[in-house]
Amino acid sequence: MRRHPELVVSLFLDKLRALQSDAAGRRWVFVPYDQLSDATGPLARQDPRTLGIVLVENPWKATRRPYHKQKLALILTNLRHFALEQAARGVAVRHVVAQGPYRTALEPLVSEFGPMRMMSPAEHELQTDLTPLVQGGDLELLPHEGWLTTAEQFRDGAGSDPPWRMDAFYRHVRRTTGVLMAQGKPVGGKFSFDRENRLSWKGEPPAPEPPTFPVDPIKAEVGRLVEKRFSNHPGRMDLHAVPGTAADADTLWSWARRECLPTFGPYEDAMSVRSRNLFHTRISSLVNIGRLLPRQVVSDVLDADIPLPSKEGFVRQVLGWREFVRHVHRVTDGFRDLPTGRPPIAKIPGDGGYNRWKGRPWAARSLWNDPDGGAQPSSLGGQTPLPPAFWGEASGLNCVDCIIDDVWTEGYSHHITRLMVLCNLATLLDVSPRDLTDWFWAAYTDAYDWVVEPNVLGMGTFAVGDIMTTKPYVSGAGYISRMSDYCENCDFDPQKNCPFTRLYWAFFVRHEGHLRDNPRLGIPIRSLQRRAMADRRHDVRVFSTVRDILFGGGRLTPDNLRDPAG
Repeated sequence: MRRHPELVVSLFLDKLRALQSDAAGRRWVFVPYDQLSDATGPLARQDPRTLGIVLVENPWKATRRPYHKQKLALILTNLRHFALEQAARGVAVRHVVAQGPYRTALEPLVSEFGPMRMMSPAEHELQTDLTPLVQGGDLELLPHEGWLTTAEQFRDGAGSDPPWRMDAFYRHVRRTTGVLMAQGKPVGGKFSFDRENRLSWKGEPPAPEPPTFPVDPIKAEVGRLVEKRFSNHPGRMDLHAVPGTAADADTLWSWARRECLPTFGPYEDAMSVRSRNLFHTRISSLVNIGRLLPRQVVSDVLDADIPLPSKEGFVRQVLGWREFVRHVHRVTDGFRDLPTGRPPIAKIPGDGGYNRWKGRPWAARSLWNDPDGGAQPSSLGGQTPLPPAFWGEASGLNCVDCIIDDVWTEGYSHHITRLMVLCNLATLLDVSPRDLTDWFWAAYTDAYDWVVEPNVLGMGTFAVGDIMTTKPYVSGAGYISRMSDYCENCDFDPQKNCPFTRLYWAFFVRHEGHLRDNPRLGIPIRSLQRRAMADRRHDVRVFSTVRDILFGGGRLTPDNLRDPAG
């Protein structure tokens, strides 16, 4: 461990030193990058005058994957402001910079402070990193109090063994907690208003503009560090869009409650070129690092005077899906332990296609005994590399190109664009699920292994089969056209020649044997069997052509996908 050269002279360090308290006689807690809250765990209960915390900035972690610059700016800004906020309330703060795994930053401090404590890591990767310290008695793991549900609730609601289903888990949690329940029944007569929350958006009501945040000196210094130290990382960095302080987090949440939540429900599944956001709250990045707590946001929404479909839709996302995916990730050891056996494990983190896009490797393997690169399940056998279109090369598909531009502009797009456009295209092309997962992990500011792996390996690509979802979430052009306005300015016509529809049928041609007995897919399988052989042959041709063109970095046009038979 050594100080990073860019931090030798630092406004942040000067401010931190000016606020520091005597470190003697403190009980020390390691606070990782995703537990930045003093409203839960030991930081919420211990007298600040007796508390010391260790915060680690880690270039090794930052360079394991080609993380979006906006993500690096978000985490570093919040970590530094959190350090100053804690020092201001009397907590002793030890800020260190690691050049290797987190354990290499903590090991020297154990001899100085004695054994430390921390709430259990959310990320499997961090847990693996710190295991030697835990096994050696140098780091005591406390329960992670940021979650809303227990392992017992998951077992009792979803079952001890797969397949696990979110709706069963969600109903159980609602019943046992009383959330949105009255006299033992769900408020409004049903547990989910998902079917009501499927309106497309025609421009009314107006979509709100997300708030901006001051670029204070701490954030500006982080911005300079990111541009200098991580200049090879992809994405655009906009510091005005980074909520970095506790006050910024409150500002974002106040905006979301006021401007988004009243209309969130009906337009939850809508997509538009005119608004990246529509009525989504955009709080996931802050919730996933602890700046906003799940219990706080759920409580606030339950108390809010908003329509029930919006209220229930939000609660289902946080109390239902978010909790569900972390339990699945936990009990499967990050999908390393599946009912079908143990899938291959990547030795090192993947770069999500960065090498094929840039023409050079992302980074050499480090000298440390690093955590592995994650499980590589692929129940449908997809092994196609991720196309350069995911890195910004024009695909010719307006929906894809607009969303990819959104992602590399700000590290964000909402959950339907992720699932029904990006994951949909990748699944229809038989892209490697691990490749896509690594891309999501690098590209999105809210992505961590416990959430991105279930969402992409589990739901988005069906890579782990039916253990947590009932079917592959694939669609043709009809769904995208119905739920968005992307098709209006596209070279392809969703009714005539959009390749999404041909890719959809070619997907079922290739995987009919595997999916034939799935009860949720009876309609498309029967429709496929009635589909004319000439159409089926052209479906397969379009699949091969699209895959070859996109993998080669080319652009799709109606001419290069035309049916040679006319």
